[in-house]
Amino acid sequence: GIAGAAMVVMLAGAIQLAAGLLRGGRWFRAVPPSVVHGMRAGIGVLIFASQFHVMVDDKPKSSGIANLLSIPAAVWKGLLPGDNPSHYWAARIGLLTILVTASWKWLAPKRLQFLPAPLVAVCMSALVASLSRLDISYIEIGNILDKVHLPTLERLQSLNRHLFLEALGVAFVASAETLLCATALDKLHGDHAQRTRYDKELVAQGVGNLVSGAVGGLPVTGVIVRSATNVEAGAKTRLSAILHGVWMLLLVVLAPGILNLIPTASLAAILVFTGYKLMNPRAVRQLPRFGRMEVAIYAATVIAIVLQDLLTGVVLGIVLSALRLLHQFSHLETRLTAGEPHGHTRLELRGAATFIRLPQLAAVLEQVEPSAELHVDLEQLDFIDHACLDLLMSWETAHGATGGRLVVDWGALSACFGNGAAMPTWSPAEMASTAH
Repeated sequence: GIAGAAMVVMLAGAIQLAAGLLRGGRWFRAVPPSVVHGMRAGIGVLIFASQFHVMVDDKPKSSGIANLLSIPAAVWKGLLPGDNPSHYWAARIGLLTILVTASWKWLAPKRLQFLPAPLVAVCMSALVASLSRLDISYIEIGNILDKVHLPTLERLQSLNRHLFLEALGVAFVASAETLLCATALDKLHGDHAQRTRYDKELVAQGVGNLVSGAVGGLPVTGVIVRSATNVEAGAKTRLSAILHGVWMLLLVVLAPGILNLIPTASLAAILVFTGYKLMNPRAVRQLPRFGRMEVAIYAATVIAIVLQDLLTGVVLGIVLSALRLLHQFSHLETRLTAGEPHGHTRLELRGAATFIRLPQLAAVLEQVEPSAELHVDLEQLDFIDHACLDLLMSWETAHGATGGRLVVDWGALSACFGNGAAMPTWSPAEMASTAH
């Protein structure tokens, strides 16, 4: 029940606090850009699809894919009055909100451009709806103090192993969602903005959940939609996030009547517009420059988020990125060409020559004719380990017994590995001596 849920939130906050103090937040930075872009786009699709229905005074469906598939029906409800005219008028309020939001910075006088476009759009829509006395849905704000439940001895005594496991799950999901969204926000903010301090963010959220759980509240988590809206409003520092909470608290406590004048369709329209911007088609067009696999990881992340949930999509994206990395560090291309102009045989190696590819390299060397002079081209090689070097040395000894010769530009290889890669066991002099 409510008491158990509050204890879960409190415990989750304590776990997050401990994780932040132990500097565990930095691990969430190890997320590939394709996954971050996919996460933003996936969340954008979900927000756009679900809030599109709210914008026409309808209820969202049970899943992301259901929301997407039923958008045409929502459009039809907004086009014609039909049996329920509230859909028709709510859609027009939503459309007005989007038009004002999108055009404010171009149409507004310079003296008023400091006002955030979403704020102006919501105020204008609320004024139109109020003056027209439209029969549509509005925000309903009650007395917030009635919902505050301070800790009791009974609640503290309800702690058990099951609640701790639930809190562990809440802490992980909330931390992952917040810090991954912070990573996306850093990219959204630009090059000159304040960067997220991951451990500090984790500590702060842990304290927030401790307090929220203590008063019977829901878990606190950072989400990209509010952050993106804040950035769109011109926010530059972390103070904007604090003031965001302050304004909400003051309005809910001191002026709930004003908030009750805001049409639900207007707020949903702000989220529809924000969801569209989160999809960011420009970032998608840039991904192919980094390879087809980056596009595939992006697409898989988006699809998994839409079909399942955020955490599943991000985990899938990270797993695919790890598999791609494993393939890169274990992939070796070989090209053996006999009958070169000077009568020798040429072996080109491209990629990473590691012990995993020993059978492949050995099979290629076995194809070299006895007594042939083999020139090994290592210019396109990203990495070669001790095992493959040892194979080349051993093969040279056996090949030399048949009258053959191995020619390798060890100096070029040494120069390559000397620029930050792992240096082979042999020194350049020893390798040159062995080659000759």
